[in-house]
Amino acid sequence: MNETAPFAQNGGSRRDFLVKSAGAAAVWTGAGLALNRAVYAGGDDTLRVALIGCGGRGTGAAGNCLNGKDNLKLVCVADLFRERAERALKRLKRKYKDRVAVSPDRIVIGFDAYRKVFALDEVDYVILATPPAFRPEHYAAAVRAGKHVFMEKPCCVDAPGFRLLMETNKLADQKGIKVAVGLQRRHSKSYRQWLEEVRSGVIGDIEFLRVYWNGAFASSGYGERRSGETEMEFQIRNWNHFRWLSGDHIVEQHVHNLDVANWILDAHPIEANGMGAQVQRKRSQNFDHHFVEFTYPDGRKVYSQCRQMSGCWNKIGEVVHGTKGVKELGGHGSDGYDNEHADLVAAIRNGTKLNDGWHGATSSFTGVLGRMATYSGKVIRWDEAVAKGPDEGPKQTADFTLETNPPVLPDSDGTYQSHVPVPGVYKAF
Repeated sequence: MNETAPFAQNGGSRRDFLVKSAGAAAVWTGAGLALNRAVYAGGDDTLRVALIGCGGRGTGAAGNCLNGKDNLKLVCVADLFRERAERALKRLKRKYKDRVAVSPDRIVIGFDAYRKVFALDEVDYVILATPPAFRPEHYAAAVRAGKHVFMEKPCCVDAPGFRLLMETNKLADQKGIKVAVGLQRRHSKSYRQWLEEVRSGVIGDIEFLRVYWNGAFASSGYGERRSGETEMEFQIRNWNHFRWLSGDHIVEQHVHNLDVANWILDAHPIEANGMGAQVQRKRSQNFDHHFVEFTYPDGRKVYSQCRQMSGCWNKIGEVVHGTKGVKELGGHGSDGYDNEHADLVAAIRNGTKLNDGWHGATSSFTGVLGRMATYSGKVIRWDEAVAKGPDEGPKQTADFTLETNPPVLPDSDGTYQSHVPVPGVYKAF
């Protein structure tokens, strides 16, 4: 499993948060001087970074941050599991040496770890890399605390999370907080060059796109149950097999390709229809393949495939069809992994505008829209999905523990087959 997660900052509802954030926005309007004084909390030009979620991607994101030549230090790590935090710290310390300055009291463990991190005056910049379900709440709490944010994709797994993201994006802009999102293709030089070529008219007017993330089932992993492990702990360690935690792989992984489509068309879809099922992964709650036709405001289409199945044709990339030809993009935009942090640091240093949270939210919800279409077998419209889409799981629970039952429990045979959606039966609303 890649990331783990503490929960939200209090037991209040999202409605409570939105009311409070509106008030906070009024207080912070024009408060640039207050923000500037907090930018370098240590009193020098060092930006101090905290990592929340110490799995593989979280550790990788911290490394991408520290790869920059800027004056940065990692000063705090937080996770639900101590062994994961200590393992990440050991790996990072080995490579980055003095740039990792985490004292024992700055290894923060537990469901409330992120709250403790946001309360630290010394932290300027937080990396949010827990399972995606918790991203909206953690992002909201970070912005309220005045921290600059890098958050991994996807940014939400359901409609309530999307709505909270959009409100928090407004607050971040009002407070002058800089936000980057781990959709690294947007920060890749090669992808930016390809986009310029497409927009320059070399293939004529864009007619439609095909986007793909088809890979092997092995890439999604699955851990065996540990002795004495609770159901909550098991699901958090295997978060990418549970919709309430991951959003399904059309949201968690295919979001990269959907983001490129939205970027090229400079819009998000207004409706989707599709199909999918679970064939190979019998212990998971999620589908292992999805096909979606997205319709955009001007009528153009994006045809989307994503699959996590062994023994099948694999392809990752985007294909743009124009009136004069075809342009195929591809790859992971690997230079973007470092560039997204460098761009964030530059925006913090220079005071320039940067809020990736807007496209992070809409591209993540594009995946949610597609999932709702494949699960239900119905045409799903964006506006209705935003307004009526279900809450996939608890994200704000003051007394959450590893003993708490998650929203999905195993069947008597230890699988989750009764929770796998059946198209034509599953109700999107």
